[in-house]
Amino acid sequence: MSSLKINGGGVPPAREIVWVVSGGDSSEREVSLRSGAAVAKALKRAADTGAWSGAVHSVTITEEGEWLTPDGALSELDALRALGDEHTCFLALHGGRGEDGRLQAVLEAAGVRYTGSGPASSALCMDKRATRGVLVDEGVPVPPGRLVSALSAEGPDASTLLQELVDLSPDGAGWFVKPNTGGSSEGVALVRDPSELLPAVARVLNSGDRALVEARVAGLEVSVGVLGVKGSDLRALPTVEILPQGSEWFDVQEKYSERGAVEVCPPENVAPDVDERLRMAALRAHVGADCYGHCRVDFIVSDSGEFFALEVNTIPGMTERSLLPLEAAASGMTYDALCLELLRLARTRG
Repeated sequence: MSSLKINGGGVPPAREIVWVVSGGDSSEREVSLRSGAAVAKALKRAADTGAWSGAVHSVTITEEGEWLTPDGALSELDALRALGDEHTCFLALHGGRGEDGRLQAVLEAAGVRYTGSGPASSALCMDKRATRGVLVDEGVPVPPGRLVSALSAEGPDASTLLQELVDLSPDGAGWFVKPNTGGSSEGVALVRDPSELLPAVARVLNSGDRALVEARVAGLEVSVGVLGVKGSDLRALPTVEILPQGSEWFDVQEKYSERGAVEVCPPENVAPDVDERLRMAALRAHVGADCYGHCRVDFIVSDSGEFFALEVNTIPGMTERSLLPLEAAASGMTYDALCLELLRLARTRG
């Protein structure tokens, strides 16, 4: 696999100050804090070794919405006022307001530079049903699925709904029931018995989200990271295959436990022609969803070599167990270099 080369462009200010922003109030808060800590540590290493001449501060958003900044605890408005032209926000937020486009919109309105995709792309990719439509338009297949709202899950039509959901999986492999706007596999259930479908849907609806029901595709879960900007140095990173150790699928424990899934990159169980098509599909997803800087696209590959996209992540995890850094490493890019590249890409935003 050829190494990635960091191209020119995105010249930093004379003294770049980076706020690594993590925390927030979503169910993925703890993962976000771990991502933020890892990024801040990497940027401090880069500064200490002379690879980067900036300064880095860890900034935590509390569950109540306060920003814990170098200037103390500030409201969001006051935090934005404290940011100047020399600042870049490195967003290590996962889920909720930090990833769904609302914070990105506020940062843009304030003229603050930040890493990752813009408001519209962030909102789109947080909505799994909407993302499925874009993927299909780009020629990227998705599993059979159906969005369920509270109105359609109640009353005399419930039996009709149940039959429609059952029909999504004619081979009887099962169904995944997931929050339409969730992440990190929080709240996702693998259902094998049709009688458990509507209760699983009800649990998601009771959380305040809509439920996306997708047919389970038996196969190998893989992920492909993308770096760059449409029309510039866009490139797909090596594919990583995910081998759960104690579960049938890549659930929360498999993602973050020390005894969780084994991730292999480059993949050992994906044929070269399938791997090439996966990486091209990831590029199409990145461009179709108008992602900026970086994203990660998750897929299932069946035994026959068919693949189906599951979701597009606009702020992939950056923890010690996360997939994007693993893929970057397989391409020859260190974790520190990856963080510096994401900063460079942020500076290319007009």
